[in-house]
This record gives sequence, structure tokens and C-alpha cells, in this order.
Amino acid sequence: MKITVVGAGAMGSLFGGLLAERGHEVTLVDVNAAHLQAIQSQGLRLHTDQSDRHIRALRACRPDEADGVPDLVLVFTKTLHTASALAGVAHLIGPETHVLSLQNGLGNVEVISQHAALGRILLGVTTWPADLVGPGHVHSHGQGVVRLMSADGRDRPFVATVAQALDEAGLACTVDAAVWTAIWEKVAFNAALNSICTATQCTVDQLGAIDDGPALAFCVVDEVLAVAQAQGVTVHADACKARVADAIGRHVGHKPSMLQDVLAGRRTEIESINGAVVAAAAAHDIPVPCTRTLLQIVRLVQARQAGTAPAGSVIH
Repeated sequence: MKITVVGAGAMGSLFGGLLAERGHEVTLVDVNAAHLQAIQSQGLRLHTDQSDRHIRALRACRPDEADGVPDLVLVFTKTLHTASALAGVAHLIGPETHVLSLQNGLGNVEVISQHAALGRILLGVTTWPADLVGPGHVHSHGQGVVRLMSADGRDRPFVATVAQALDEAGLACTVDAAVWTAIWEKVAFNAALNSICTATQCTVDQLGAIDDGPALAFCVVDEVLAVAQAQGVTVHADACKARVADAIGRHVGHKPSMLQDVLAGRRTEIESINGAVVAAAAAHDIPVPCTRTLLQIVRLVQARQAGTAPAGSVIH
């Protein structure tokens, strides 16, 4: 396939590099000049459990430099950048182009549908780890999976084609009609750990210092999954809480991405995680006090960091 990866950070570079190794025509699109230049001059350095190598059979460029109409656009930007990123590559999305989102949070399908019909949108979730350790240099150690489906829920042949391509690239991909379950459970996991760590500036394992840490995390999980059930999504609270507890027990020293964003002075994905849950909860008249309070705290942290108190940010 001809594949364009929009958002070539750690995850986008990992997926793009592995797909290029399998012979697909891959273009990485990003705005990180140093990262692009390193790939252009030396190839993508990809260090996995299997080997440490340079992948040269792929292109890296800015959005305005990308050309041609790909079969697949793979979106890996943060949710808050989805609209602007897709606007920047709108000239690449043809009438037969499919768009796959493996992003965190909620609301991505709604944004993508402004550029592609629902039947050409694929939605998925992945657990693969990846870290951008320097320009053109990505580490990925450990295992993961990808689960995806057509956003309209129909059994479409191209979905199986994409799943096969990702699977053959070593990304352990399956077509799964229960992707929304995985998405909401991941939202619950992130709403708990990301927002609590960002509000407290604790690492994940430090949440286990007192019983209040896990208790608060489990409260958020319960609230988020109650909203998911109101949306008609089947979820598994005990399994989700077990993953949260396992992370608190084992992710020693880990700073979630939302905390890393705050420490680096970047905007976070709080609106597409806790914010989206609070909005959906309001539509169903479901109280989510813990999730709402953490949203408000992280908003305050961001406003303080920006040196402003933005108007119109009151939650109704």
C-alpha cells in the first residue's frame, strides 16, 4: 500500500518504519524539523527487542511537501491537533483514501469525518510502547497489539487488508468489532492515571504511597465506565481496575504523557479524555465528580502555565 503517517512522533515513526520494512510505500509527515532532517539524512533509527537498525526506505516531510494520494492515512497526532493536522494534509485525501486513527481519547472519528466518509474511516486502539529518544531515533521494547474496525461497524474488505498489513509488519493486529470497549477502557485508564499524576506531579508508582491514590483512580474508572455503559458500550470494570493497579505497582518512575506535556510547557489531551467524559456524562445526567474535579485542576495548571486565565472555560 501507499501509506501516509500523519504525526510521526514515537508511535507514528514506529508504525511507519515497520510498515516500510515490509515493502509498503511510506511517507512520514510531521512538523518536527530536527526529526525530519535526521530521517532524511540517515534514515529512521529503530531500536526494538529484535535489533537496532536504520530504515531508509521511507520518506519524511512537512505537510505542505507531501504529495500523491495514499491508500491509507494513519493518524497518530494528539487528539487536540487532529483537526489542524488533517487540514494540512487535506490535499492528500482522495475519494478512495481510507483514514485510520489509533489515537488516544474520544472525538477523533467526528473530526476525521470532516475529511472522509464514515465508511472510509477505521478506528482502533494499540498497546505498543514507543519512545522518541532523539531526532530520527525511536525505541520500542516489549510487546503490544492493535485492534481495529470500520468506524461504521460494517464488515469492510479494506479493514482486513489493513489489519493484515499491520500484522505482517509485526504489530499483532486483529479486526475486532468490540474496539469501542477497548477505547473506553483505555480512556478510563488514562483519565485516572494521567490526570491524577498531572494534578499531583506524582509518577505512577507514587500514587500507591497511600491508599487514597488507588482509591481515587478506581473512582475515576467507575465514573468513566458508567458513562460508557450509558453510551451502550460493554465494559469490564474489574479488568480495567486491575490494569490500573498493575500500573501503580509496576510502572516505577513513569511519568504519563499528560504530565510530560505539562512539564515541557505543552498543551495536554485533557479535553479529549476527562473533558470528553464530562461532556458525555452531562448528556446522560450521570454525576462524575472525581473526573470533573481533575479536569478542572488540570485546566488550572495549564492556565497558570500559560500565564492566562482563559475565558469561557467554565464547565456547565
